[in-house]
Amino acid sequence: MPIVLETQGSFAFGGAVVTGADGNTFHGDHGYAQYQIPPDARALPLVMWHGGGQFSKTWETTPDGRDGFQNIFLRRGFSTYIIDQPRRGRAGRSTAGTTIPDGEPDEANLFTIFRLGVWTPPDPPRFFPGVQFPQDADSIDQYFRQVTPDTGTPGGGADGVGDGAAAATDAVAALFEKIGPAVLITHSASGTLGWQTALKNANVRAIVSYEPTVFLFPEGDAPPPPGYAPALPVSPEEFDKLTDIPIQIVFGDNIASEPAGIFGVDLWVRSVPAAEAFVDAVNARGGRAELLHLPEAGLAGNTHFPFSDLNNVAVADLLSEFLAEQELDRRDVQPAP
Repeated sequence: MPIVLETQGSFAFGGAVVTGADGNTFHGDHGYAQYQIPPDARALPLVMWHGGGQFSKTWETTPDGRDGFQNIFLRRGFSTYIIDQPRRGRAGRSTAGTTIPDGEPDEANLFTIFRLGVWTPPDPPRFFPGVQFPQDADSIDQYFRQVTPDTGTPGGGADGVGDGAAAATDAVAALFEKIGPAVLITHSASGTLGWQTALKNANVRAIVSYEPTVFLFPEGDAPPPPGYAPALPVSPEEFDKLTDIPIQIVFGDNIASEPAGIFGVDLWVRSVPAAEAFVDAVNARGGRAELLHLPEAGLAGNTHFPFSDLNNVAVADLLSEFLAEQELDRRDVQPAP
């Protein structure tokens, strides 16, 4: 079935300008957006923000050549904005540069973090039984080739703070200022940046976050370490802004219940209870947050990238259900909460 568009295009958003003593300039720290708008589009576009080490390719064609969320939701009548955050991908011009090291084999770590299975060299990679990811060599090759380096201090990071996080959230807040009200979809390391962006711009009308790892909490009310992922404290007044919008957090399958001494395993052991604590904190203050475990919704075998897994249409159906339940899929403009 052909995809029909009313228009499409791209633009840079946000960013900084450094001016030299002689008046010369350097433009950097902007993001990059590629947008596609179908005829009779729904009122709220979907802004799709990649995770750590990724860029907008995350949302495009899957590693094995199927429609990703960009095309799936275009077919469902949503305008889509897929973005590259500052200092990554097509938004690589950074005011705070970094040295990109020579390539060192590290994809076993990514294989485990991404939960395709467990790979501890020199043992060969072991896929999880029933994992919803193609295991042919071409798909694995495509998967690893969508990883891209940071060209400056990254956003997200271990704790979601610092110069890179400020550059990313300032830029995406500027994007929402430009395009108006929209739904923000985040993944992994952009999860914490998404919460912070919503504090900066009320045009973020909802957040759906796939497997975030760092969470905001009201100052004085953060969950205790070490069983939780890093907590980023904000003022209670700032945190309460998150209670004004619907929030859904989604986790896939094959998440261990106990630490194993392997970072790619233990990361998710920590992140799930942190997400539960975050949802509880939002709802305790009158918010509308929920945690969706895909296995409990009947979907088995999903990786850290459920939106590009073999069953990504079923994952998209669950997102469509959430958008409908929250009246985020209407074609008339809704007022701010």
